Amino acid sequence: MAAVFRKRLSAALALLMTASVLVLGAPASAAPTDPEGGSKTLRDALESAAKGQAEAIRKLNASKKRQTALQNTVKQSELSAKSLESQVGAIANRSYRLGRTSTMTMLLDSTSPDLFLERVQRLDMMAQLDGQVLTRYRDDLTRATQAKAEIDKEIAEQQKQVTALTKKKKEAELALGSIGGGGDAGGFVSANSPLAQPAPRNSDGSWPKESCTIDDPTSSGCITPRMLNAYQSARADGFTHYTVCWSERDSGEHPKGRACDFSANATTYKDSAATGADKAYGDRLAAYFVKNADRLGVLYVIWFRQIWQPGTGWKAYSASGGPSVVHTNHVHLSMI
Repeated sequence: MAAVFRKRLSAALALLMTASVLVLGAPASAAPTDPEGGSKTLRDALESAAKGQAEAIRKLNASKKRQTALQNTVKQSELSAKSLESQVGAIANRSYRLGRTSTMTMLLDSTSPDLFLERVQRLDMMAQLDGQVLTRYRDDLTRATQAKAEIDKEIAEQQKQVTALTKKKKEAELALGSIGGGGDAGGFVSANSPLAQPAPRNSDGSWPKESCTIDDPTSSGCITPRMLNAYQSARADGFTHYTVCWSERDSGEHPKGRACDFSANATTYKDSAATGADKAYGDRLAAYFVKNADRLGVLYVIWFRQIWQPGTGWKAYSASGGPSVVHTNHVHLSMI
């Protein structure tokens, strides 16, 4: 009887422990770690720095474009005013010579009603023409003056954006320096890279805010419309190796649908650094995304221990770990 009692007691205790786990819940499992390595702090810092650089560059370029247009306005307005100077001078001389009394005398000296009316019409027409010339001349000078003032504002805006860009570059260097990187790198650039299909922008040239709303063709998750455009553009231009975009991780752009990992190998992710044709494929793909960064809305690219950002170019990416962590078996693409 004692043996039976001990067995029943053991069974009851086991059942109680199981129930406790079900009621209290199992210990909360940590969020999936990032197989590409790097901390959440690093990822957040790189995202912030890259976004800041991209926005500063956009505003800087937009300001330079406006400045060029304003300079053309000044040039055209001043040329137009210059062409009217002789006519304005003639009007001034005629007004000085004739004056109001001479004009009335000329009308009263008319020998017939018809001649009087003819002179009135001529004077009226002359006054209209003079008024038009003087108005055009004044408008040209005003337009040139206003454009010059706007140019001064654009120069101040450009200085502001250069300061912002410098600050974000420094943030990127500090973030990369925390993992032993950040130094200048050779990079991956090719003038022969094809041009990708541009992603839609807002009317002011900025990128519209997007969320993970499109079914990811590479997984069961979702991606943003801009990410889909980059993925489809790459495939259309011949980059068709194995790719995975959305994945559940504790940081970075993948769980937001704003990143894809493009394997250097055609069919899988190899647990070794790419060599030969696979390495050449990765080089071409990284160069392709860099060349089309402004057309696609690229945030940053990581490949073979190097990272590219809009304002800093290629820098050393010295994370430590296996091929996935140092990105020697796949090209990582993050989007704005």
